[in-house]
Amino acid sequence: MTIIIELAPELRERLQTESAKRGQTVDAVVVDLLNKHLPMSKQASIQTLRQWAAEVANLSAEEYASNLAVLRAIDEVRLSDRKLFETVSSNPLQL
Repeated sequence: MTIIIELAPELRERLQTESAKRGQTVDAVVVDLLNKHLPMSKQASIQTLRQWAAEVANLSAEEYASNLAVLRAIDEVRLSDRKLFETVSSNPLQL
């Protein structure tokens, strides 16, 4: 889809600066920003969660243990007493 929009000069400059900083085309930066800031449809969200679950299920034992160590380290340094990942299991299918 092609969309033509008129940007204020300051916004156009910010977009070009971000593009140069990332080493990406302006189009790629715009698509990335839209993906990050526009809510997904319910179906797209479900598909993303399924994809993540499949990726976790396909991790090697070493990769999963490494990820689990990172999650536990995050919980250890949180200022809050409420842990984010204390229910994460050592079994990747029981997240």
